[in-house]
Formats: sequence, structure tokens, C-alpha cells
Amino acid sequence: MAGIGGSNYWEDLRKQARQLENELDLKLVSFSKLCTSYSSSRDGRRGDTSDTTPLLNNSTQDRMFDTMSVEIEQLLAKLTAVNDKMAEYTNTPGTASLNAALMHTLQRHRDILQDYTHEFHKTKGNFLAIREREDLLGSVRKDIETYKSGSGVNNRRTELFLKEHEHLRNSDRLMDDTISIAMATKENMTSQRGFLKSIQSRVNTLANRFPTINNLIQRINLRKRRDSLILGTVIGVCTILLLLYAFH
Repeated sequence: MAGIGGSNYWEDLRKQARQLENELDLKLVSFSKLCTSYSSSRDGRRGDTSDTTPLLNNSTQDRMFDTMSVEIEQLLAKLTAVNDKMAEYTNTPGTASLNAALMHTLQRHRDILQDYTHEFHKTKGNFLAIREREDLLGSVRKDIETYKSGSGVNNRRTELFLKEHEHLRNSDRLMDDTISIAMATKENMTSQRGFLKSIQSRVNTLANRFPTINNLIQRINLRKRRDSLILGTVIGVCTILLLLYAFH
């Protein structure tokens, strides 16, 4: 490819690269405008409660976005292939004397390709983020409208259900209080009955023990009298003996 033929090949590659770059530049400008108009149209329709027109416009813009994305990706792929061919050409024999100039030109085309690729992905990412956010907000708004449209009938039913539920809760609470009072009364009566049984048992025990106590007291008294008599007799005998001994 060296010489005149190689120079023509290089120029053809440069022409292809410039042509693809021009096409990409125009496509990216249109692509950016599409994304901007998509966001603006979404903002303008936020207050619109109608569903038909926004869905139609959104569907059209989504198709345009998908089509333009495919076209730009194809152009980027073609430009990448041309750059690769230009890089291969710089490594062919006979281009050593021109290698510095060729590499400078190749690097410039690579920088342009990198810038276009970055711009495309950035614009595409912003578009997808806006679409995802707006779809989510649209779904929320639709749910709110659906709820509002049925709230007139549902509010009355909900109110009746709440009143019935509150009535049942009050009835349950009253029943629980009644059962609690009955249980407390039962426990109190059971406790009093046990206390009365205890008193009766003690009275019976004391009544049963009284005869035994009386008998014991009587025995103690009898023993005291007997001991007194014995002691008196001993004292009397001792006194008589002392008197007899004294007067003998």
C-alpha cells in the first residue's frame, strides 16, 4: 500500500472517517433535541389528566428514540472500523517517513470518536432516566386518580365499616370488663369461704381441746391439794416431835 496507492487508500479512509463524523454530529444534535423535547413535553403534560394524547406522544417519541439510538450505534461501529483500518495502515511497511503525521491524524479521529461515543451514552442515559422517572410518576398519578374516582362510593362504605368495627370493639371491651368483674367476685367469695372454714376449724379444735384442758387443770389442783396435805402433815409431825423433845 506504500506510495501513491497507499496514499490514496489513506485519503479514502480519511474521507470515510470525516463523512461518518459529520453524520454522527448531525445525528447527535437531533438526538439531543429529541431528549430535550421529551423532557419538556413531559413537564407540560404533568397537569393533564387525559391519558390518550400523552400515551400517543410518548409512544411516538419512544420509537424515534429507539430508531435513532440504533442508527447512531451503527455509525459509531462504522467509524470504529475505519479508525482500526487507519491504525493498520500506519503499521504497514513504507509509511515510516509519514508515520508521525499519520499517527497525529489517527489520534485526532480517535479523540473525535471517543467524544461522540461519550456524548451518545450520556444523552441516552439521561433520556432513559427521565423516561423511567416520568413513567413512575405517571403510574402514581394514575393510581391517585383511580382512587379519587372511586372514593365517593368507597368513603361511605369505609365509614360504615369503621363504625361497625368501633361498635364491635366497644362490645368486646364491655364483655371483657364484665368477665373481669365476675372473676374478681368469684375469687373474693372463694377467699372468704376459705377464711370462714379456717375460723370454723379453729373453733372446733378449741372446743375439742377444752375438756382435756379442764381435766388437766383439775388434776393439777388435786395434786396441789394432796401435796399441801402431805406437807402440812409432815410439818405437824415434826413440830410435835420437837415439842416432845423439848419438854422431855
